[in-house]
Amino acid sequence: MHFVTIAPPAFDIDVDLRYATADNLTGRPIFARPLCLLHPDASSRLRAAIGLAAAQGLRLRIFDGYRPPAAQWALWNALPDPTFIADPRTGSSHGRGVAVDLTLAQADGTPLEMGTGFDDMRPIACHADTSIPVEAQRNRSLLLGIMAAAGWQHYAFEWWHYQLPDALHYPLVEDGAMGPPLM
Repeated sequence: MHFVTIAPPAFDIDVDLRYATADNLTGRPIFARPLCLLHPDASSRLRAAIGLAAAQGLRLRIFDGYRPPAAQWALWNALPDPTFIADPRTGSSHGRGVAVDLTLAQADGTPLEMGTGFDDMRPIACHADTSIPVEAQRNRSLLLGIMAAAGWQHYAFEWWHYQLPDALHYPLVEDGAMGPPLM
């Protein structure tokens, strides 16, 4: 499978791949390189979402796309909770290249308030949580609207996670272009 590299200038987005840094729930890098890849079907829907955000004076900031199996295992070993981390034995939509973790930002790149940070694995990260400030609730709804209009499905427990419909119909992909994971 030939995945599409998601990066400027081909995609007018901000890329902040957290799993290539220690700024993630494992506390260490689990990607060897900061490379965002997506299945071609997902990349075309991402382009649509980019356009919808831009029409509102906003940008998308991507935290994760394709995730190789070794990285999925690293996340599972750090937090073996299937509410937030897909069991690597069955694979995730990220391992198929048809999921993105992302947020909205202002045109200057300043992220919008979403009530929690990325990878906050608490109930407060749920889309429908109403204990967060109203502004964050609106921003989550805005992100949901943009992504749904572009053909993505949300994951109820993580405001940042979106995947293609029927994601599990896509095959799992071994680590090819990502290089060996750091362990």
